[in-house]
Amino acid sequence: MKKSGGILLFILVLAIVGPWLSPHEYQDTNFGEIFNAPSFAGMHFFGTDDLGRDLFVRTMLGIRITLLVAVVASVVSLLIGVTYGAVAGYVGGRVDAVMMRFVDTLYALPFIFFVILLMVAFERNFLLIFIAIGAINWLDMARIVRGQTLSLREREFVDAARLTGVSTARIIFRHIAPNLLGIVVVYVTLTIPQAILVESFLSFLGLGIQEPQTSLGSLVDGGVNQMEGAAWMLLIPAALLALILMCCNFLGDALRDFFDARKAP
Repeated sequence: MKKSGGILLFILVLAIVGPWLSPHEYQDTNFGEIFNAPSFAGMHFFGTDDLGRDLFVRTMLGIRITLLVAVVASVVSLLIGVTYGAVAGYVGGRVDAVMMRFVDTLYALPFIFFVILLMVAFERNFLLIFIAIGAINWLDMARIVRGQTLSLREREFVDAARLTGVSTARIIFRHIAPNLLGIVVVYVTLTIPQAILVESFLSFLGLGIQEPQTSLGSLVDGGVNQMEGAAWMLLIPAALLALILMCCNFLGDALRDFFDARKAP
């Protein structure tokens, strides 16, 4: 967990301070330096692209945007999923049945096509990407939280709160939700890679982040078109994307083992 967290922290810090180490701006074009290989001579640490733009600065910007989209989308899915699942699990009965059938219905829909339609209908609005990706990730969170809530609502402290006249909303958000912290934290660390993949897929299709902004998915898309003559345009952002995904998954597994160990008698 320490190694994965350390690598993620290093990548995040590098993405924030890295552009300050370069004299180039992410929008600057120089047609005299097209397809320059990575070198320290011209301060093009990751080389240049087909417009002579510095890939190091653009990659750092891409990491920022990719992680921002993933984190915000995960927060959106967290808020919706925890609230929905906790209410369904605590209230139970017909309300629970109706709410979970609604979730089952949404599961049957091809959400990636739904997101693509949103991107096209709303002209690929940058903020819409946060909402769209978060809206397709909350279903798993709702099911997990609902299952945990079904067991928590039978616990003694919930019965005591109910007998003392505490309202349903207060029981859910003050007594049940805090006890879901472990499973929620673990699942969020696994939701972030999923959101990164969805954003990268949309950007790869040209439906995600638009120029002059960029993301790792956009950089990979641009690198695929130039992989024969300028392989670094593909290999560098693809390697960083894979490294971020692996670290997030390893961190999630480590957190799951940590919380499981705490539950053990």
